Amino acid sequence: MTSEMASDATLPAHSAAASARPGPALHPSSPPSGPTRLSRRAVVGAALAGAAALTAIGPARAATAAAPRPPAHPPVPPTPLPPLDVTALRTAISDLAHPEATGAQLRVTGSAGSWYGTAGVADRASGRPVREHDTFRIGSITKVFVATVILQLAAEHRLVLDAPVQRYLPGLLPSAFPSLSTTQLLNHTSGLPDESGAGVPDLSTPEAIARHRYDRWTPEQLVAQIASGPMKFAPGSKQEYRGINYVLLALLIERLTGRRYGEVITSRILRPLGLRQTSVPGKDIRIHGPHVHGYLRMTDGSLLDITDYDQTAAWGEGEMISTTGDLDRFLTALFSGTLLPRPFLERMRTLPAGVSMIDGSPARYGAGLQTVTMNGVTFWGKTGERYGYGSFMVATRDQQRRAVFSFNPTHRDATQLQMTLRVAAALTKG
Repeated sequence: MTSEMASDATLPAHSAAASARPGPALHPSSPPSGPTRLSRRAVVGAALAGAAALTAIGPARAATAAAPRPPAHPPVPPTPLPPLDVTALRTAISDLAHPEATGAQLRVTGSAGSWYGTAGVADRASGRPVREHDTFRIGSITKVFVATVILQLAAEHRLVLDAPVQRYLPGLLPSAFPSLSTTQLLNHTSGLPDESGAGVPDLSTPEAIARHRYDRWTPEQLVAQIASGPMKFAPGSKQEYRGINYVLLALLIERLTGRRYGEVITSRILRPLGLRQTSVPGKDIRIHGPHVHGYLRMTDGSLLDITDYDQTAAWGEGEMISTTGDLDRFLTALFSGTLLPRPFLERMRTLPAGVSMIDGSPARYGAGLQTVTMNGVTFWGKTGERYGYGSFMVATRDQQRRAVFSFNPTHRDATQLQMTLRVAAALTKG
């Protein structure tokens, strides 16, 4: 079952006050031969898979400075993007067998054209198709909201980004740890230890995932799981995508504001932008209102509805719920400079100088956003993943093309990359 809305008209770039138009989402992956061993945390599970998906497309280095100076010469006009290939987009999201998925939706917007399409069903029990106002779990896209608030607080001189985070969160990290800056948390160069200890559940089978989906965690318990291990590397020397960085950043928001980080995101971003279908669920295991269900393929071949899930294990790194339309509006406002002063926005899109990923590949994370280049088109944005859900939101710097993609894979593993690659290729093909 596939539906779409297309526009051949060239669209003006959105201003901060304009209503948002949606962008592309990601597709699921085909079923693996066996379950992949996954860590309990969203970063070591959902977020890592989503990050691997986009980064495998081909990371690109940025040439911007942390606080860019005005250009000495008039800016070069942007290179026109290829027109949208609606047939390719429709084909990319309609194959729900490679990888296996129950539904998908893709929203493409920007001055180079727009399109929205869906495939599959939102609910297998009723057979209801996916609709554009259905909400879904956005996983690690949550990190962009957290990073935006942190940078807002820095712009207001409520913290110094390169000062030790231990100054603001005294006693939380072991005293033996070296000084870590907020910037190093934002761009994943902290080098924090892996999670370990008796409290980390084994999620190596879908049955174990189902068994632990109602576990309740506090952020302090999440931080405690890195307390006994050695640092992975000297802070600032390498880059490794880690969700625990954003658990600490959410705690930092709470320490600086005296309010729950979800309340701060709501008052600073969701309410001003009118993102009425975006929420921070906290301890609520359900998704309320019209939404897309997530499913998990069990070892006996059956599909388990995994929609209800306690997200306290993800917390500030991946617990939020949204729609493609709301995420497009957020991305538009962010890239238009509505939410952050330009120097702080550029920090989000600036890669750490002289740093590589821990595996030796080029760095790909700025202070809140990741970058990817395909077919010569460079995007900045973020992937996201939770059990039964995968997503991404990306845009070119000039917003000629924005895309928000959501899909519902029945397995969480590297096979999800197949859909990601198809969608990315369709977005950028000439």
